[in-house]
Amino acid sequence: MKSIHDECGVFGILGHEGASTLAYLGLHALQHRGQESAGIAAWNNGKISVYKQMGLVGDIFTQDVLARLPGDCAIGHVRYSTAGASSLLNAQPMVCQYAGGDLALAHNGNIVNAQSIKWRMMNDGQLFQSSTDSEVLLHLLAESKGSRLAERVAGMMEQARGAYSLVLMGRDEMVAVRDPYGFRPLVLGNLDGATVVASETTALNLIGAVYEREIEPGEILVVTRKGRESIVPVRAPRLARCVFEHIYFSRPDSVVFDRQVYTMRSLFGRQLALEQPVAGADVVIPVPDSGVSAANGFAREAGIPFDMGLIRSHYVGRTFIEPEQRIRHFGVKLKLAAVESIIRNRVVVVVDDSIVRGTTSKKIVQMIRANGAKEVHLRISSPPTRWPCYYGIDTPCRDELIAARLHNSVDIARELTADSVGYLSIGGMHKVVSGGSGDGWCDACFSGRYPVPPEDGYSTHERERRQ
Repeated sequence: MKSIHDECGVFGILGHEGASTLAYLGLHALQHRGQESAGIAAWNNGKISVYKQMGLVGDIFTQDVLARLPGDCAIGHVRYSTAGASSLLNAQPMVCQYAGGDLALAHNGNIVNAQSIKWRMMNDGQLFQSSTDSEVLLHLLAESKGSRLAERVAGMMEQARGAYSLVLMGRDEMVAVRDPYGFRPLVLGNLDGATVVASETTALNLIGAVYEREIEPGEILVVTRKGRESIVPVRAPRLARCVFEHIYFSRPDSVVFDRQVYTMRSLFGRQLALEQPVAGADVVIPVPDSGVSAANGFAREAGIPFDMGLIRSHYVGRTFIEPEQRIRHFGVKLKLAAVESIIRNRVVVVVDDSIVRGTTSKKIVQMIRANGAKEVHLRISSPPTRWPCYYGIDTPCRDELIAARLHNSVDIARELTADSVGYLSIGGMHKVVSGGSGDGWCDACFSGRYPVPPEDGYSTHERERRQ
């Protein structure tokens, strides 16, 4: 039994007659959080209508489709599974019927004890239609006690462990929920009196909504046509906001965890330049797009010219068809192209946000060398990724991580064929995000310190599900 975990974006709106169209626009702004499937559920005349398909938001939702999703309340979801099962059954929002009527759920995160809960439920005779841990949350809601949805959500929160930012839609209400540790972002806004919730502020900006605040860790926000009610039934011993949201995952124009993402990445780059300078460098170039902000910060701090020595194709997603083994080496060239006039005969500093397996980084270094660089120095605006994430970011199991296999930067540079590799230190990263203490942040993928330890057997399960 394998449960599928997701990198996702969620959106919800209540109180606007064009709810499904606004959800469509909001999901467009969150497309970077998931390109595998998308869905919208809308509440109208006492029932939920839902439409979801595999693919991109713009390809799925036509005017005819949106016209079949009427009502003033809608929730939406974009998904990228962090495992192999790509199936419409796992697409969201998930819709079901329970004692309180129709219910729709959109989930971003990972439930680290989903396997044991699912086994218990199946042994009790409950049936599951998907392999995603989001369905486990629906079952927990259904079996929880309480006359109100918020009471059932509170019961769910007592059992589910891990990361979850949720938007739910039930009878004449929308509910936004964030786990007590606050792993994944969720923000609140207002559009002409309508309440909007979304994974990132970029979705609010696109539709013209005014950002109000974050949904607080552990908060259940109940939204009806009469107003809002905030409940905090569960508090964690500490906050554990995902620092990788700032390093890579969120859009740079978003405000995440009350901080501008672009500014944070630029500060990571400045700190990296202080810690890992490159003597005699001629130019700093980013690996686009996520490395641009940090490279700009590095160049400013180091006093080295910044230029776009690599150009990214915007027509290639995370994957592409690879029909024959002999042409697979063209993969990076489909996504990136080097600008020879910027690189030739120069000592080049290449700034990227992270190195995972190292396969792509090696091809980038070789591409830059092939275009005439004298030296290639790779600088990474995060610490070495040595541990898998169990809270909703797609990372391989540990034995596939280059920084877990090779314990020093000299060996990593040799494998990547770079003249040197330099990472931002964990201390330097925390200096940027919290003044140095690291309080309130999850850095488990760098440190191996998991705020919510996965249940026994979870790591073995992770290895199996990626094969």
